[in-house]
Amino acid sequence: MNCPRRLPHFHAAKFVPAAIISLFFLTNFTGFFFSPAFRPTVNAVSQIVEMIPADIPVSGDCDLDWTIYRAGQEAGVDPRFIHAVIRQESRYQPKAMSQVGAQGLMQLMPATAKRFGCDDPHDSAANIKAGTKYLAWLLKRFDGDVALALAGYNAGEGAVDKYKGVPPYNETQNYVRKIVANYGKSYLQVVSPDEAKPTFAVTQPSEASVGI
Repeated sequence: MNCPRRLPHFHAAKFVPAAIISLFFLTNFTGFFFSPAFRPTVNAVSQIVEMIPADIPVSGDCDLDWTIYRAGQEAGVDPRFIHAVIRQESRYQPKAMSQVGAQGLMQLMPATAKRFGCDDPHDSAANIKAGTKYLAWLLKRFDGDVALALAGYNAGEGAVDKYKGVPPYNETQNYVRKIVANYGKSYLQVVSPDEAKPTFAVTQPSEASVGI
């Protein structure tokens, strides 16, 4: 004989309305079930990872490369150009000193170093910052002409004015020729720090989602 399935009989059914009302007050006034502590977290944060582009030369010292990168960004000078100058001047040797007294990575003469805010030419960061400021100044003075800016850096801007071009000194002419060939450009415009990133492609941002 088939028997129908009987539903359980709750003797306490009369207490159901009171229980529902109590649960309502508990959840809405205390926020117990809706507390952030009981809520799963699904938020994501986008992080911008800044990188030095692969086509910018490297010195073999990551910290030094970032110092050059930042100096170029701050002064609006292509860091590739700064690398080309440092490579020719000192081969990335921070303690380098020439026979005529030029010092540090960018081989600054004491008067030039002080002129552009460097008190210790052997302080790599200060030397690069001052040398980059000097390059920016020369590029502006010679309307972005890389050869004339380099000639001024090597022989002094007065010599460039005197000869109305690259001075007829073998050292200066070889210096200019090597760096221009290494850098690969004959014109370079100095830009504002905000324009430096897109102009010289000095960042490669990428977004990464991180769950919190």
